[in-house]
Amino acid sequence: MDRDPLLLESYDYDLPSHLIAKHPADPPESARLLVYDRKDKSITHATFFDLPSLLPKDSHLLFNDTKVIKARIFGKKSSGGKVELLLNRPLSEERFSAYIRGKVKKGTILHFDAGLQAKVIELLDDGSRIVEFYKEKKLGFFDLLPILQNIGHVPLPPYIDRAETKADEKDYQPIFAKKPGAVAAPTASLHFTPKLLEQIKKEHPIHFLTLHVGAGTFKPVEAERIDSHTMHSEYYEIPISTQKIIQSQTPIVAVGTTVTRTVEYFWRTKRASGECDLFLHPQNPPQRVDHLITNFHLPKSTLLMLVASFVGLEKTMELYQEAMEKGYRFYSYGDGMLII
Repeated sequence: MDRDPLLLESYDYDLPSHLIAKHPADPPESARLLVYDRKDKSITHATFFDLPSLLPKDSHLLFNDTKVIKARIFGKKSSGGKVELLLNRPLSEERFSAYIRGKVKKGTILHFDAGLQAKVIELLDDGSRIVEFYKEKKLGFFDLLPILQNIGHVPLPPYIDRAETKADEKDYQPIFAKKPGAVAAPTASLHFTPKLLEQIKKEHPIHFLTLHVGAGTFKPVEAERIDSHTMHSEYYEIPISTQKIIQSQTPIVAVGTTVTRTVEYFWRTKRASGECDLFLHPQNPPQRVDHLITNFHLPKSTLLMLVASFVGLEKTMELYQEAMEKGYRFYSYGDGMLII
């Protein structure tokens, strides 16, 4: 079947619901790993336990050290109607982008536990809302964080489709998460444990950058042609030590789509921090990242298109078909793929 890599429909596939992972593998390294070698076009099946022996010689691994915050809070309007707010990102010192489930208008005041209030400042066309938070005074991001930690909930993606548990506070967070700001986990990193990292570091140095994953990562592409899609932007920063690796000849293994986009955005712009809105797809392939570790992604998503930017659309859909036939688990808590 010849698919047009610029048509959204080309990135559709039917996933049986039983293949959507509701919980992570235990232990995390026991998750399965589909390995695709672009040189000889071979597909092999392994687990993350095997990763140290599968990584290309002399390669370095780059991880995203963002930390998922408890971004989902439940409250009420002054009228008593229930609302659910998902914090997306800070827009300025005291204004935030959020998604609100429940009808609101400009000026609506929302009431949450612990005396937290939010005022709706603006309704945007993309479905997001601009809000300000108050607790006796107007709150900035770092004022808000401890309150969210106290009253908020882990922002599990909607397809996990179950109530959060105490275990999700640990499971939906990379072990090296350091800088708070993400509302979705960089999920390729969830497979790594201290023991696995120690094994990897014997042969492969590791480095970090930060990209605060926003709710836009789940936003479906709606344009019929993907080159008409407006990509969401997310804040990133890259330390000098990691910049040097990117600017060297060192082979890079990007752990996840967020790392890939950040590296590629820096490679193109030479800006070490700011807003990343790079959209990678088969017509805009990576220029610097050599190898990719990633989970299996939603149909018609920009993340699936990013995978196709490495191996082409036809091969991507072939790999996904193989994964489904072999019973791989999909999405955030699912299994992974290594492209070398």
